[in-house]
Amino acid sequence: MAEAGRFQNLLAARKLLKTSLQESRRVASALEKTGPRLEEIKQRLPSLEAALRAQKCSLAALGGHVSRAVAPAAAVLKVFDAIHDLEKSLSSDPSSDLYGYLVVVKRFEEALRFLAENCGLAIRWLEDVVEFLKDNAVTDDHRYLSNVTKSLKILRELQANEERARLDGGLLSAAYDKLETEYRRLLRENGAPLPIISSASSIVAPSSLPVFVIQKLQVIIERLSANNRLENCLSTYIDIRSSNARACLEALGLDYLEISIFEFDNLQYMESSIDLWSKHLEYAVKNLLELEYQLCNDVFEKVGLDVSIDCFAKIAIQSGFLAFIQFGNTVTESKKDAVKLFKLLKIFHTLNEQRLDFNRLFAGKSCNEIQIPTKHLIKRVIDGAYEIFWELLPQVEVHRGTSPPSNGSVPSLVSFIVDYCNQLLQDDYRPTMIQVLEIHQNWKQQKFQEELLRDEVCNIVEAIRLNLDAWSKAYEDTPLSYIFLMNNHCHLYKALKGTSLGDLIGDFHLREHKKYKDYYASIYLRESWGMLPGLLGHEDETLLSGGRAMACSLVKKKLMAFNEALDGTYKKQLNWVLANKNLRKRICQLVVDAIVPVYRSYIQKYGHFIEQDGIKNVKIYTEEGLVNMLSSMFQPKIGKCYSTNTRHSIDRKSEIVTSQFPSSTVVA
Repeated sequence: MAEAGRFQNLLAARKLLKTSLQESRRVASALEKTGPRLEEIKQRLPSLEAALRAQKCSLAALGGHVSRAVAPAAAVLKVFDAIHDLEKSLSSDPSSDLYGYLVVVKRFEEALRFLAENCGLAIRWLEDVVEFLKDNAVTDDHRYLSNVTKSLKILRELQANEERARLDGGLLSAAYDKLETEYRRLLRENGAPLPIISSASSIVAPSSLPVFVIQKLQVIIERLSANNRLENCLSTYIDIRSSNARACLEALGLDYLEISIFEFDNLQYMESSIDLWSKHLEYAVKNLLELEYQLCNDVFEKVGLDVSIDCFAKIAIQSGFLAFIQFGNTVTESKKDAVKLFKLLKIFHTLNEQRLDFNRLFAGKSCNEIQIPTKHLIKRVIDGAYEIFWELLPQVEVHRGTSPPSNGSVPSLVSFIVDYCNQLLQDDYRPTMIQVLEIHQNWKQQKFQEELLRDEVCNIVEAIRLNLDAWSKAYEDTPLSYIFLMNNHCHLYKALKGTSLGDLIGDFHLREHKKYKDYYASIYLRESWGMLPGLLGHEDETLLSGGRAMACSLVKKKLMAFNEALDGTYKKQLNWVLANKNLRKRICQLVVDAIVPVYRSYIQKYGHFIEQDGIKNVKIYTEEGLVNMLSSMFQPKIGKCYSTNTRHSIDRKSEIVTSQFPSSTVVA
């Protein structure tokens, strides 16, 4: 059994080996046939591998192109959606929430800026993708081509709409218009001039702007300036603020600023106009323009100093401020006379008081329209004042050859010059006159001397003294020359005592005037009235003893001689004047004391001869009548007496005294 089993196993192994041998022969035959084909495949494998790799890269490139193009396009579309959301906010009124409105405007600007920078780029990328897909004949199984094409179409339409909106102004332009409207409203409603009623008059005060309004104006300007609309802001601001400033000035009543040269012939009107000008100029500079200057700096702080200065300059010019400068020029061009010096000094003093403010407010080239005319005015004022001052002494000397007053009174020139020099030496004018002289000397590159004003005034006073001597010698009637000298020495003593001019010439010269007054009074009494008492001397008793007829004849003769001398002297001196009341009263009393007692004594002793014999043609004065007659002498005529203690006396006298001044105008 065992052997039978081993035999079956051998038969099976023999069969397997035979089958394996046959299969080996078949495989060997097949390998022999497929060998050349494998070699061919081996040779083609590198090129096939490269083709597969290229196909893989192409598919990868396609995905990258699409991803890079679609992502920006999607961002652009999202920005367009955001813009549509902002449009409603931009159509609202900014006055309700200005700061919120500005935030929306800024976001809108940023969105438009993003579109301007990226929309075109996204379109170009999508166009490249479409071209790539078409060039590579990619099938649209995954709808790449149709989706990209659709996105490209949408972007192109949005870009076209955005460009049309930009050309037409669009919503953003309308938003800027609304901001300008709000800007204008803030200025109009918060900066209008305010009426102020005082006890003296009603004026209009400039109005500042609240801090919150300034802040709103600043943010509006910042937004509009960033979008090339600063000029609109400036022009609106200038128009409104200059209009307000002009209203404030007009409320002051500045019609006098437009006065013509010929209307300045009235000296008192000129003085009152200059006083108003000085007060109004100070108000305009220190209140009105100072406020506008600060507001310009505050409102345009973030824009730049040059812009604010230029804006302020235009406001100052359009407000009408230059009318103040023109008024000063009109004064310099008016008729030249001595009193005009004080007007010019007042103008210079006012301008000098405002000098620091002028230099600060009107700095820079933008203010040339104010700087240059102001400098010219100052030069004209200084030249005019300097010229008039140095013409005073020659004009006093010119009058030396004129005739003195026929009534022996004080010449207008004397009282005028005394008052004039006194006023010139007072604190209101002396420092200004010295400053004018110093400036003009510096212009001429000459060394200035502090004593220049004092020395020239002393020269003028000395010229007056020489004039008095010359005028006194011009009288044919010697007693009248004494009246003249009495009048003038009395006037000079009274007018100089306790004054700036009196302090300048000193007490010695003042006492000299008093001494000369008394001296000429005594000479006048002796030469005019000294002979009359002698005409009524007591008669010798031997002459009267010759009989009553002889005595009556002698008394009559003496009385007639006295009456004739008295009447002659009285009538001759009836129009003579002693201007000073105390001097007049004193001289009249001296005449009464010299004449009346002698006359009274003579009449008491010899008057009975006239009364008893009825002698006619002989006038007998009562004591009271004679006193009244003599006391009525030397009265000034109405309209001929000048006050030397009032400010305006200079103006009145100047119309007479300065008629010989050159009539040419002062031109710098």
